[in-house]
Formats: sequence, structure tokens, C-alpha cells
Amino acid sequence: MSEAGIWGYGQETGYTAGIDLIGYEVEATDGHIGKIDRHSEDVDAAHLVVDTGVWIFGKHVLLPAGTVRRIDSVDEKVYVDRTKAQIKDAPEFDEAKYAGEPSYLEQFARYYGQPHM
Repeated sequence: MSEAGIWGYGQETGYTAGIDLIGYEVEATDGHIGKIDRHSEDVDAAHLVVDTGVWIFGKHVLLPAGTVRRIDSVDEKVYVDRTKAQIKDAPEFDEAKYAGEPSYLEQFARYYGQPHM
């Protein structure tokens, strides 16, 4: 996990504020998992939402920014420090709950191993 915690991009990732990550491929430690459907740069809540496509039947999963190991802007790939199984077992992203429940990100923080601040 990055020095910035689960909800921030670490300096070592190559992340620059304002970069558009939508459409980037996402690589788990053991292979491809999908494409970025949306991302947030919110302070203390930065994250990616990944469309896993047919791999797990169109599920969208939220990955906190702290799971990102490296961003390759040339090949448009984001490498995360989780396995495909860990991502598959993550809670599914729900747009309505994200927009309407202030504590919604807490379940992801618990799943990924750090309480939400």
C-alpha cells in the first residue's frame, strides 16, 4: 500500500493530478482484470472504478488509489497490488449508494484493509 494510505496515490506510482485514466487497462498481480470506467481524485477518497467486463460478468469494482503500484501512461495501463481473486471477491460498486451514502466507502476500506478516515 502507498505511503498516502489506501485512499491516496503514492509518489512511486507515477500519478499526476488531472490525468484522465478512463479507458486504461488494469493489471492485477496475476493478469488483466478490466478497464477503468471512472476515477476520482477526491482528497482522502481517491479511487478507480474498474469494469471487469466478461471476466466476472460485467461487475464494476472499486479500487482505492492506494492499491495502485504503477501507472504506465504510454501503454495506458494501471498496475495494482491485488490478485484477480481479491478483486473478484471485492464488494461490487453501486453508483446509487456511492452518491447517496456518505459512509459507503467504509466497506471498501475494510475489505482492502484500512478503515476510512
